[in-house]
Amino acid sequence: MPERARIGGSGRRPPVRTCVGCRSRAAQSDLVRLVADGALVTPDPERRSPGRGAYLHPDPACWASAERRGAFQRAFRARGRLDTSRAAAFFSGGPRVGDGGRSG
Repeated sequence: MPERARIGGSGRRPPVRTCVGCRSRAAQSDLVRLVADGALVTPDPERRSPGRGAYLHPDPACWASAERRGAFQRAFRARGRLDTSRAAAFFSGGPRVGDGGRSG
């Protein structure tokens, strides 16, 4: 059996997640985690918030694709409408809520 490619010095592969926008697989560290707090979808860049998460590339095209396809309702198993305004501001490149004034 051929030896598998190893990543990093520890030999462990990074976790892989699927972007809900473009449906491509990428390392978890390359994606932004989103969580639903009730009906409010918020970015979780530190990946520490409890609950079900959805992952998305930090690209406005992936955001638009996910919104157009209704991917957030499926990813969060939501029955009603979700408020994605906070996450939309995060992906639009505008002022980010709750990042303490840090840029990018």
